[in-house]
This record gives sequence, C-alpha cells and structure tokens, in this order.
Amino acid sequence: MGSPIVLGIESSCDETGAGIVRDGQLLGDAVASSMDDHVRYGGVVPEIASRAHLHALRPVVRQALDKAGLCLSDVDAVAVTTGPGLSGALQVGLAGAKTIAYALGVPLYGVHHLAGHVAADTLEHGPLPDPCMVLIVSGGHTSLLLVRDLARDPITHLGDTLDDAAGECFDKAARVFGLPYPGGPAIDRAASEGDPRAVPLPRPLPGSYDFSFSGLKTAAARWAESYAGRELPVNDGAASLQEAVADVLTRKAVAACTEHGAGTLVVVGGVAANSRVRSLAQERCQAAGIELRVPPLGLCTDNGAMIAAVGDLLVRAGAEPAPLDMSIDPSAPLEYAALQPVAARMVVAL
Repeated sequence: MGSPIVLGIESSCDETGAGIVRDGQLLGDAVASSMDDHVRYGGVVPEIASRAHLHALRPVVRQALDKAGLCLSDVDAVAVTTGPGLSGALQVGLAGAKTIAYALGVPLYGVHHLAGHVAADTLEHGPLPDPCMVLIVSGGHTSLLLVRDLARDPITHLGDTLDDAAGECFDKAARVFGLPYPGGPAIDRAASEGDPRAVPLPRPLPGSYDFSFSGLKTAAARWAESYAGRELPVNDGAASLQEAVADVLTRKAVAACTEHGAGTLVVVGGVAANSRVRSLAQERCQAAGIELRVPPLGLCTDNGAMIAAVGDLLVRAGAEPAPLDMSIDPSAPLEYAALQPVAARMVVAL
C-alpha cells in the first residue's frame, strides 16, 4: 500500500483552494479567487467571500483531483484550515471537509493557516531544516518564527505584528497613493519606476524582532498629503515605501538567524511575492552565509496545497485526527501546526 493521499482545503479569506499531497509531493491543486468581487470595496467583504466559497468549493476540489489524476475515493485523509481567518469563510471550508471525511470514512485534521504558509515551502524545497527561521509576511500577519519539527514541536515566536502587518501597510498606503486594490502588487509595479531613496521614511522598531507598520503607513500618508494640489510622484512614494518595508523585514530576519544559529531563512506568505523583499532577502542572506528559501509565487498566496502539505506531515508523524465536533478559531494564535479546537458546549440548567 502506498503513502496516504491527503486532500487539503483552504477558505480563510478570499481564495478557495484545494490541494492533493502525498509523501511531501504536490500531485494537484486549484484555486478560485473572489478578489474581483471585493475590488470595488477596497477590501475583502466577509459575506461576499463566504458566498463565493460556497460556490467554488466543490469545483475547486474536483479540479485538484483531476490534475492529480485521482478520484475522490482515492483520498486517505482530509486537512482543512480552521483558523485564523474570516468566521463565515472558515465555516464553509470546515463543513465541506467534514462532509468529505465523513463520506469517505477517513481522518480529518484541522490546520493553522499560518503553519500552512510555512509548509508551502516544503512542496518546492523539501523538508524544513531543524531548526530554521521563518518570516511570515502577509496581509494580516507579520511574524518571525523559530521552527523545528513543524508537525510535532511548538513554534517559537521571536516577533509578531503589533499593529498593521506588512501587507496591510501596502494596501492602505496604495489607497492614499491612488493605486488599485490589492495594494501589494500595485505598489510593486509602481516601485519599479521610482526612486527608493526619494522619500525619507522611518524604519519602525529597529531594536526589536516585533513589527509595527502603522507609523510607516502614516508617514507615507503624510508625505502624500504634502502634495495637495500638486501632482503626486506616486512611483517614488511606492519605491520608498517598498524599500522601507523590505529593509525592516530582511534586516530583522537575518539578525534573528545569526543570533539563534539558524542557517536557513524561509520567507513565506503573500508579501513574499514582492520583488524587493525577495531580492533584498537574497542579497543579505548571501552576505551572511544563510540559505534563503522562498516558495514559487503560486505557493506564496493562500492555497489548498499548503494545507494539504501540513496534513501530510501530520499523517506521517502519527498525529491524532480531529474530533468530529471540531470547530473553527478565527483568531487562533500560532502555537502548533495542528489546530483542532472544539467549541465549548452549552450546559442548560433545568
């Protein structure tokens, strides 16, 4: 009998994803995004996202299976994101995963969304070194983590977001600059034509591994406001903002590697797709003698393959499956890769 085939389902925000992984290898995946439905609002609308997941989940699972050349009955385990994320969106994914697992009679595993981002790199570069430093940069999270055995060991937080995450800073600054949503790709495009030294923007919390991009966002907004009535040099503003974010992220990550003896830095999450974050991380890691691992662009944003990757690790590690009454936790802290909360039961006195 071959290694177990794991189906992963992701629905924490505006992407509905499904992936098929066996023994660390990605067999097939598919993603449906509702981004276009949110653009007019300048951000993700939870109700719209949840409805989009309802329509997309079944086709996305089917597409992933077709790419893998498999049938649903070939699945040996199901993994699903149970937090953090939008409550309604998470509920859709969990309901679908429970239905599939129950119908097939296979184990179900709850997965922490951010652990999924960490595991995404294993699909491209193989097992994570023990230990390794992981920098997660996304729309809602910026964290610096010391990771050992992702499936078994607790995850050590060296630094986390205190207010705005890097991706959130890009989104909000882009709006002030008159750039479209989502802000990250728009900032990246505009920055390619700008001067990263044109605007003197601050580097927040230089003496800490925590991250705070609210002040940087405000500084960029004040700079834009100073051009009231005049043409705003958007490309220079975008390039300067992007340079500040990339500088803070990579400087802290490389320093953490050096301090904690980690010879590998893994950069994951949506903002890991940013061209300057990638290039500056490569430059600084090379200078420090640190191996840099960054997943392909398609595995940086939310996807089902990364959740299947965690499920695959949990299955191979012999982890206990989730209970049938597993629930979601929209604000779950990242402590372990497995996230299998059970809703508190209501006791009614008679």
